[in-house]
Amino acid sequence: MLNTFEKFLQDYNYNSQGSVNDAVIYATADGGKRVRPMLLLALLSDYGINIEKGLSAALAIELIHSYSLVHDDLPAMDNDDYRRGKLSTHKQFGEDIAILAGDALLTEAFAIIASDIANYPEEKIKLVQALAKYSGIGGMIYGQQLDLAGESKALLLDDVKEINVYKTSNLIMFALSAAAIIANADQDIEKLLVIAKDLGLAFQIQDDILDVTKTFEEIGKYASDEDNDKSTYVKLIGLEASKASVAELFENIYNVLNTLDLKSNNLKELIVNIENRQK
Repeated sequence: MLNTFEKFLQDYNYNSQGSVNDAVIYATADGGKRVRPMLLLALLSDYGINIEKGLSAALAIELIHSYSLVHDDLPAMDNDDYRRGKLSTHKQFGEDIAILAGDALLTEAFAIIASDIANYPEEKIKLVQALAKYSGIGGMIYGQQLDLAGESKALLLDDVKEINVYKTSNLIMFALSAAAIIANADQDIEKLLVIAKDLGLAFQIQDDILDVTKTFEEIGKYASDEDNDKSTYVKLIGLEASKASVAELFENIYNVLNTLDLKSNNLKELIVNIENRQK
């Protein structure tokens, strides 16, 4: 499944050339975890649908995620020099090209879905609407706004949770709901959104834990939250309580997941891998 997606990504033609095109390819290369597209494709497979129908939506969400990282790393945002063990896009190409590359990734994501021939027009409309909802001004971008506004402030745990849900859970909400849209399983979307919310929150708390327990060589970047004076789960409740929160969230995820009528366990196996991740 991952190999199929990687080939689809590598073969995708942006119909462009020059430094912005190079920066786009740079920002999407070297893998990362591909968590969001893999969640979409795993669930689609569990519904018994050929994953070919989900490749465009899977690529779209990966491009959105990549654009958010390119912009997050900028000096005006988190000011990170490294990403995935290599120079951030703005350090490699300059801030101006990095901004344009992020813009290009964002807009291309919608073009990919709109031009997809594997799905019906009605499905594509729903997918585009969902992508705009979960990645846009009321979704991930709102989370980024809250994140920036929270720097150098003593936030409450509920504030940090809200930031994480909007900033991280929202793209997972698209991934899982997109699979349900393609599989014509709209009846499951409410439960899938619960899973996505908890999974995004757990994932972000895991990142907070990794930032204080792992080295640059292990996770491929320097932890910038402390430099930016951000409130995190670890900072507010400590390492052990943060680990307990992650365990509780995954327990909730499995409880909801077990109520779904799926044909296989690809999604569950992927979530188990996420639970046990070390970077």
